[in-house]
Amino acid sequence: MRSGSGGSGCVSFRREKYVPHGGPDGGDGGCGGDIIFIADSSINTLMSFRYKKNFFAQNGRPGSKKNCHGKDGKDLLIKVPVGTIISDFNSQNIICDLSNDFQKKIILNGGKGGRGNQHFANSRRQAPKYFEPGEDYTELDLILELKLIADVGLVGMPNVGKSSLLAVMTNANPKIADYKFTTLSPNLGVASVYDKNFVIADIPGLIEGASNGLGLGYNFLRHIERTRILVHVVDISDNFIIENILKINYELDNYNHNLLKRKNIICANKLDLYGNKKNIIKLKRFCEDKNLNLFFVSAVKNLGLDKLILYLSKILFGNN
Repeated sequence: MRSGSGGSGCVSFRREKYVPHGGPDGGDGGCGGDIIFIADSSINTLMSFRYKKNFFAQNGRPGSKKNCHGKDGKDLLIKVPVGTIISDFNSQNIICDLSNDFQKKIILNGGKGGRGNQHFANSRRQAPKYFEPGEDYTELDLILELKLIADVGLVGMPNVGKSSLLAVMTNANPKIADYKFTTLSPNLGVASVYDKNFVIADIPGLIEGASNGLGLGYNFLRHIERTRILVHVVDISDNFIIENILKINYELDNYNHNLLKRKNIICANKLDLYGNKKNIIKLKRFCEDKNLNLFFVSAVKNLGLDKLILYLSKILFGNN
């Protein structure tokens, strides 16, 4: 990214037939354009930056005679998706987090225009023959990272039915299959309760060690930071259901200590399968001990989902 340079001032003297004593009339240079980022909810990805990586704002024009001011360079307005984090490539410091629609941030300021020789005239120096050059451009290498923004995040081990739940609860159409890691990127869907809408994100399945970079989890754990509610989806037919809950909680806590402080809900999926009575009893005891809200659902049979959606809506919007 490069801002615009400022235009140089001008050295000029007034020459008119009936003006015996002219004087300096060099105009000022124009200012260079700024680099401005703006969040736009109509954009969903950073794909446009894959092929175009160099951006330049317009330079300011130099001043001219008769006190004419040089034209300012146009600002370069760059639109990015809501949820984009902009960081300095060299220092890795975060410059801004564009988490709201229409939020703007000036990343680089253009150079100021230089002054013409008219500004340097005084009683002792009435014909200055020098000007002020415009300020140079500023340049910066940036990293753009997109964190999805959702009200509710579905987390859990691979193959517990998160994508199936998202498809039934919202208008999303995620890929669903019987093998692990069906979800290779986060999916979003919008759930509706009366006149209220909220966004649900299906986060790819986490495995043990995800917070340290194993599996697919590390690439998408950052998206969980945006969610207000975490719905921990478990497979009620899994005999290691408690152990898996503790493993996922460990990965969340290891990645960000604040994640487990948010509203957490246990959603036991695949209630339609047989032979899970022992797991149901075991899970109820666990949730009572941990003071966790528990919902039993079946994405296949569409059981218990209305209660879950209504409960999520009450947390997000209140009773109204």
